[in-house]
Amino acid sequence: MSILNVKNLSHGFGDRAIFEDVSFRLLKGEHIGLIGANGEGKSTFMNIITGKLQPDFGNVEWSKRVRVGYLDQHTVLKAGTSVRDTLKTAFQYLFDIEEEINQMYMKMGDVSEDELNKLMEEVGTLQDILTHNDFYTIDSKVEEIARGLGIVDIGLDKDVQDLSGGQRTKILLAKLLLEKPDILLLDEPTNYLDEQHIVWLKRYLQEYENAFILISHDIPFLNSVINLIYHMENQKLDRYVGDYDNFRSIYEARKKQVEAAYKKQQQEIAELKDFVQRNKARVATRNMAMSRQKKLDKMDIIALDREKPKPEFNFKAARTSAKLIFETKDLVIGYDEPLSRPLNLKMERGQKIALVGANGIGKTTLLRSILGEIKPISGQVERGDYQHIGYFEQEIKKDNYNTCIDEVWQEFPSMTQYEVRAALAKCGLTTKHIESKIVVLSGGEKAKVRLCKLINMETNILVLDEPTNHLDVDAKDELKRALKEYKGSILLICHEPEFYQDVVTEVWNCEEWTTKIV
Repeated sequence: MSILNVKNLSHGFGDRAIFEDVSFRLLKGEHIGLIGANGEGKSTFMNIITGKLQPDFGNVEWSKRVRVGYLDQHTVLKAGTSVRDTLKTAFQYLFDIEEEINQMYMKMGDVSEDELNKLMEEVGTLQDILTHNDFYTIDSKVEEIARGLGIVDIGLDKDVQDLSGGQRTKILLAKLLLEKPDILLLDEPTNYLDEQHIVWLKRYLQEYENAFILISHDIPFLNSVINLIYHMENQKLDRYVGDYDNFRSIYEARKKQVEAAYKKQQQEIAELKDFVQRNKARVATRNMAMSRQKKLDKMDIIALDREKPKPEFNFKAARTSAKLIFETKDLVIGYDEPLSRPLNLKMERGQKIALVGANGIGKTTLLRSILGEIKPISGQVERGDYQHIGYFEQEIKKDNYNTCIDEVWQEFPSMTQYEVRAALAKCGLTTKHIESKIVVLSGGEKAKVRLCKLINMETNILVLDEPTNHLDVDAKDELKRALKEYKGSILLICHEPEFYQDVVTEVWNCEEWTTKIV
């Protein structure tokens, strides 16, 4: 049964086309992976089918009474509300039914016997709805989902106003799963989850009986939960049965077939044009020339899809740092309260270290304490000499209205505009992206601008906080290659073992020294 029909959808921003005549239908229970390079329009597509954005042309039709759940990172959470109460709003429709029942009970003392019987019948029907939807076990359901996504560690009584961006996303995801809609729309749900909670979400989605559309660049996660791929490229949307690996093999085979047909046709066109050119002026061969010209005019020309620019990340090396990178002495990190026991850690030149562990235990706080950006609660950090540090922050909260060119130019004023454009293009950004304001870019495109600044600095130490969030597959593979080749030292926070295992020399599990319960 079809729950969503999209017909002849076209949309663009200014002179930049995102979709051109896209049509598809979503069936009940389908588990779809929506994939494509950064900037192809995946999040825009989600916004169109949820009605947040009106397409230039085309229709989006949902079946009647379909409940749609969308993980929207821009949802406003009501200040003064606890995490627990926010999660309970997933069951608002059930609370409304309970209120309706209470109103009916209040009426029962003032009505006739016939009306009383009608009210009793209605109450019975509504009561069945509450029982069927586990209304009387809401608290345990909230606890179960909250534990699975690590929200219990944040604190169910915490005010949502005090949450970080990553914690907000966790709350929104939990609320969505509690609502159990007919279709889930998930845009990069693993970005702010650590490994154990990604495993939990994977299991949940594998058993999810309703439909979902998932945007994710985490290929092992994607492969484990979907049975269909929708691939966005060059304003088109193509459907492939099976997982990502199956899509890649079919996609590459089709691409080779089209390229072979294109070459063959181009050779035929060249031969026909040559014949026409040599024979059109001679009376004896003019008819043959005209016949070949007609063949040329009627020919359905094969066009190759434009190639996306592949990113190139090559970090610039600064002079060698001193042997000591940092050493902590009884360092206790935190803000209002300690997040760690006293830490005595040491890192030396050439080490490449991954910091892993559940979210919220202080991995980012540790990085910022080592860098001197925040004061520790107690203890000290000693840093070595001749350090040229490149820092990639996980979250940039404020909107940035600079163009990409201005953003890089501010950092490197001695560069010419040509050099700035070339540097951004090397990171996989097209001319249209380069001239756009950063605020309108996708998450992956913003990350590429920040990486552009990082690779053009001379560094001997890289401090990277979740650098793979939002990056597409090509960019992630290229970043991994560049980090493996980097001669300096690396301190990396990452929740994707497939990414960091081949890069680092050591893994530090922060759960071993945190004061948080994990």
